[in-house]
Amino acid sequence: MHLHFLGICGTFMGSLALLAKAQGHRVTGSDANVYPPMSTQLEEQGIELTEGYDPAQLDPAPDLVIVGNAMSRGNEAVEYMLNRGLPYASGPQWLRDHVLQGRWVIAVAGTHGKTTTSSMVTWILEYAGLQPGYLIGGVPNNFPVSARLGDDPFFVIEADEYDSAFFDKRSKFVHYLPRTLVLNNLEYDHADIFEDIKAIQTQFHHVVRTVPGNGLVILPQADVYLAEVLARGSWTPQELIGERGWQGKPITADGSEFEVSYQGHVYGVVGWEMSGQHNVDNGLAAIAAARHAGVKPELAVEALCQFGGVKRRMEVVGEIGGVTVYDDFAHHPTAIKTTLEGLRRRVGQQRIIAVIEPRSNTMRLGVHKANLTASTAQADQVLWYQPPGVGWEMDSVVSASEVPAELYSSVDDIVQKLVSGVRSGDHIVIMSNGGFGGIHQKLVQAL
Repeated sequence: MHLHFLGICGTFMGSLALLAKAQGHRVTGSDANVYPPMSTQLEEQGIELTEGYDPAQLDPAPDLVIVGNAMSRGNEAVEYMLNRGLPYASGPQWLRDHVLQGRWVIAVAGTHGKTTTSSMVTWILEYAGLQPGYLIGGVPNNFPVSARLGDDPFFVIEADEYDSAFFDKRSKFVHYLPRTLVLNNLEYDHADIFEDIKAIQTQFHHVVRTVPGNGLVILPQADVYLAEVLARGSWTPQELIGERGWQGKPITADGSEFEVSYQGHVYGVVGWEMSGQHNVDNGLAAIAAARHAGVKPELAVEALCQFGGVKRRMEVVGEIGGVTVYDDFAHHPTAIKTTLEGLRRRVGQQRIIAVIEPRSNTMRLGVHKANLTASTAQADQVLWYQPPGVGWEMDSVVSASEVPAELYSSVDDIVQKLVSGVRSGDHIVIMSNGGFGGIHQKLVQAL
C-alpha cells in the first residue's frame, strides 16, 4: 500500500513510518518543519518527505492517510483529505491493527522517563538475544533507528498519554494492548488537552483496564496519583519499585552505581554512564519488565552496564576547552529538577549553567510557572529563553530565582553570553523539547 503520513517528523509518527516501511509499504510524509534527527533517519530509510501541507501531496491519492495528532481542522491537507473522502486513521489505531495485535507488548507510560525506560527494556531484551520490536519516541544510542518490527513476539513501546488525533481524543496508549505495563510516575502535564490531574488519571485507568489478568503492572510504591488510579480497579498482578519491591541501593551518590535487589535477593550491581535517582528507578522498572518477559535479572543488570542512553537525554554534544555542553529534553519542572540534581551529584562543586526554553504546550500556558524557580536550585546560573508564543511574562521566574538568572529573547544573545562567561570545568545544560533555534551547534561552534 501507499501510506502518507501527515506530521511525519514527530518522534512517534516518524518511528511509525519506519515500521510501515519495514512492512513493505510505500511510505511518504509531510510536516510543517522537516528537521533532523528524524528527517535524517527517515530519508536514510528511503522515505520521501515534503515540507508543508499543500494538498498536491495527496494527488494521486494514497491508499491510506495516517494523521498525526498535531494535525487539526483547517489544515489544508486535512481539509482536502476529508472533502475527497480519502481513507484515514490515527497513528495509534494503525499501529494497534497492523503491528501490535497478537504480540506481547511491553508498554512504558508515565509523565517522565518513558523514552529512557523503554530504551532500557529494549536493550535488555536485545542483550538477552530476543530481537524485540520497538517504537521509541527518541533515538536510543544502542540502536541505529527509533523503531523496528523485530523477529520475536515481544514489542516494546513508549506509551504516551497525549491524544491520538483530532478525531480520536483517547490517549495513544489506550490502543496499545499491553501485557506488561510500566507506570513510571504521574504528574499534571499536557494542560492543553487535560483539564486537571483527574482527567489524566482517567486515561491511565483506561489503559490499566486493558492489561490482562496474566499480565503485570509495574509502578513506584510512593506515587500517590498512580495509587489512586489503581484504586479505581485493577485486575492484574503488580510489582512495586521501592521498599516493598525492587530496590536500588546506592553505591555512588550520583546513581552511576547501585545494587539491584528484589524481595531480599541481590541480583548484582549496575555501573553505567547514567546519573540521578530517577534513572535508578527507570532501570529498576526496566529490569522488572524484562523479568516478566523471561529475562533473568542478573542478565538484565549486565545489560544495563552497557546501556548507552538516549539522544537528547543528557547527551554530551560537545566538550571544548574543558566546557561540557549537554542536550536534554526536560520540559517539566520535575524533569528539570531531577536532571540538575543528578548532574550536581556527579560534578560536585563545578559550575552548572542551565539554559531553558519553556516550549511545551503546558509550559507555554504558564501552568507550571510557580514551580520553575525551585526546579533550578542545583544550578549556579540559569539563562531563560522566552520564545514567541509564550502566553505569560517570564520576568517573575527570573526575579524570584534563588540563583543568578537572566531572561533572553534571542538565541544568539544567549550564545554570546555563554561564550563570554564560561571557564574550564563548567557544565552547560540546554533544556528544551524542540530544536531551540539550533543553539546546541551554534554554542559548540562559538566555543
